[in-house]
Amino acid sequence: MTARPAAPRARHARLWLALLLLLAACAALWGIVSRIRAEQALRRATDAAAEPFVAVMRAQAGPGFEAVSLPGTLSAAYDTPIYARTSGYVKRWYTDIGTRVTAGQVLAEIESPEIDQELRQAQADLMTARASDMLAQATARRVRALLPTRSVSAQQNDQAASDAAARAAAVASNQANVRRLEQLVRFEKVLAPYDGIVTARETDNGSLIDAGSGGGPELFRVADISWLRVYVQVPQAYAPAIRPGLAAELRLPEYPGRVFAATLTRTANALQPGPRTLLAQLRADNPRGELLPGGYAQVRLVLPVPDRGVRIPANALLFRAEGLRVATLAPDGRARLHAVTMGRDFGTSVEILTGIAPGDQVVLNPPAALTDGQPVRTGAPQ
Repeated sequence: MTARPAAPRARHARLWLALLLLLAACAALWGIVSRIRAEQALRRATDAAAEPFVAVMRAQAGPGFEAVSLPGTLSAAYDTPIYARTSGYVKRWYTDIGTRVTAGQVLAEIESPEIDQELRQAQADLMTARASDMLAQATARRVRALLPTRSVSAQQNDQAASDAAARAAAVASNQANVRRLEQLVRFEKVLAPYDGIVTARETDNGSLIDAGSGGGPELFRVADISWLRVYVQVPQAYAPAIRPGLAAELRLPEYPGRVFAATLTRTANALQPGPRTLLAQLRADNPRGELLPGGYAQVRLVLPVPDRGVRIPANALLFRAEGLRVATLAPDGRARLHAVTMGRDFGTSVEILTGIAPGDQVVLNPPAALTDGQPVRTGAPQ
């Protein structure tokens, strides 16, 4: 009667043991699954951390026109040094610096008594030559008239004709000498060559001067400032776009906020070997005389750009041993490296001629170790 309750107790013990084993197996399975999930999460986090985060912006097409500001030098339309054409003393000068003069106006008078005396002597010599010529011509006519009657020989006729020709030549020589001296006498008055302004006076009353620009001093300097020439050195990169007729703007430090118009008239059509620049000349009208020769001006030119290229920030360039590279972001989220040809450098931005196209998402500040096809993380394109 007492041995029967042992069987139910054994069954209960086995049931509890199976339940404990099941709980242990569930716990072990849960730990394994948790560890696998943790490892997967860690792997994903590690892979994500290995992908560099980059900023991108879309490449922009270069502008069709480009404004360039260059330093220029103002020069008078004509700037002429005035020298004496005859030697003597300055009798009187009539114009000083700043005087506006017209063409043919007397600037100064030179007293040259030696030239005056030479002119009078030459005029007297001319009168003597003319008298001798008249006698020689009359003699030649008489001898020629007597030649048919054989009263004179042919030799006498030839001698008379030769003497008449020599006398006529002497008259012509003396006439030329008189005209030369008359011209020198007219040069005793120093005249303005054109309408302009006297910019320098280097003589005074009583000064002894010599004729010509070699040994004599410069008496005056006259400049025509009704319009000015503006000279600009254009860098080689912009030389193909420089053409006559191109409009320009002048800005001068003495006239802040004002703009003066100018037009490009010609270029040297040759680069200077040292600075590699093209000399260009512009014309600026100066009806009020506000622009002064010798001054400085900032010249602004708007030039057409035949090859527009692509503009990108300078910090997008990758300098590699194999050459210059630019990284772009592909639609699959990977970086693509492109071999590019760089044009002009604008400081914060550069011009790319080949390798990328407008609209490409360019990677800014790319990591130095960035490789082609490497996954990258990025924000929204700019």
